[in-house]
Amino acid sequence: MSQQISLESEIKNLLKSGKIIFGSRKTIKLLKNGKLKMVVIASTLKSTLRQDIIYYSKISGIPVYEYPGSGWDLGKLAGKPFLISTIGVLDVGNSKIMEIGKPIS
Repeated sequence: MSQQISLESEIKNLLKSGKIIFGSRKTIKLLKNGKLKMVVIASTLKSTLRQDIIYYSKISGIPVYEYPGSGWDLGKLAGKPFLISTIGVLDVGNSKIMEIGKPIS
C-alpha cells in the first residue's frame, strides 16, 4: 500500500532538513544564476512576480511548484509570524517534495 505524500508535510520536512531562502527578490536573483533546485510559490503571489519567477525558471530549467494556500498560510506552515510568498530551495534535504505533483513550469 503506497502512502500518498502530502505537500504540507513535505514542505515542513524541507524546512527542517533542506536549505532554503524566503523572498521573491532573493529567489529571482538565484533563479537567474541557476543556483536553485526548485521554487515554491503561494497561490496569491502577485501576477508580475509570478510571471518573472516562471520566466526565469523556464530559462534556468528549474521547476516551480504552487502551494494552494496564501502567503499567510505558507508563513504559518513555516512557523513564521509573517507571510511567505516565495521559497527558493537550494537543497531539498530529506524531503521528497520534488516527487509531488507536476510543476507549473
